[in-house]
Amino acid sequence: MMDSRCHAEDLVSPGHVFPACAEPDGVLLRPGWAEVGVDLARIAGVQPAATFCRVLDDSGEVAHADTLIARAESLALPHLTLADLVAHRMATESFVTQLSQSALRVGAGEFVTRAFEDRLTKRQHLALSLGDVRSPEPILVRLHSECLTGDVFGSRRCDCGQQLNEALARVQSEGRGLVLYLRQEGRGIGLVNKVRAYQLQDQGRDTVEANEDLGLPVDPRDYGVAAQMLLALGARRVRLMTNNPKKIEGLEIHGVEVISREPIEIPPSEDNHHYLATKKAKMGHLLDTV
Repeated sequence: MMDSRCHAEDLVSPGHVFPACAEPDGVLLRPGWAEVGVDLARIAGVQPAATFCRVLDDSGEVAHADTLIARAESLALPHLTLADLVAHRMATESFVTQLSQSALRVGAGEFVTRAFEDRLTKRQHLALSLGDVRSPEPILVRLHSECLTGDVFGSRRCDCGQQLNEALARVQSEGRGLVLYLRQEGRGIGLVNKVRAYQLQDQGRDTVEANEDLGLPVDPRDYGVAAQMLLALGARRVRLMTNNPKKIEGLEIHGVEVISREPIEIPPSEDNHHYLATKKAKMGHLLDTV
């Protein structure tokens, strides 16, 4: 099967070997066994094909991850996880392309705005910059996930719009920095599901419970695209404005060094105190005034 001269008619079917086609973009679009095998072969610089199978434990059942890791370590075999492979590809390959650039004056001042597209998802994101972003000195950075209700309509359910304005103002004050506006509405669940979650919150559920009741992850956002945008702009060392430790982890695992965390805490209001308290208690956000 790994011979480039092999054709479908060369394989006996039905048989004991089942051919599988891998997604061309590999584990980044479909985290399957075929994709893992083909991605590893490509990284090794050999024919992009692989053989894979399940491993059984001593009782004859399919072995779980802990059993496989223990077995690999006992035999001194190298091993890695799907997450390791995804992180390696995101850190060593580029999937974002800058499509356009212009000056943009906003309330906080004037920025250079660049539009990027993620080739894998076709989503488009913005980078607003000020000053020399390629300097080796760590640069002030904010990763801001899209929040239509907060950023545009000034919703009091959250502090998103206020955080965005605060980040832009801090960059202007410093004279150098970057704000990435990421199209990850509703912590990645989308606008329609976000409004559905609001309805459940009106009935007494908190922001975590509402997502779970809808059968959705609490926070499925991925910061690989943000890391790729930063690296494309030459910003490899950053001072990150965030209250969310997962953003730090999300950048560092994809090759961006976070030199320091700069808190960006907005004093809670009567409307959003419970929301922020939930993020602190259940999602690990670092908030001192809640």
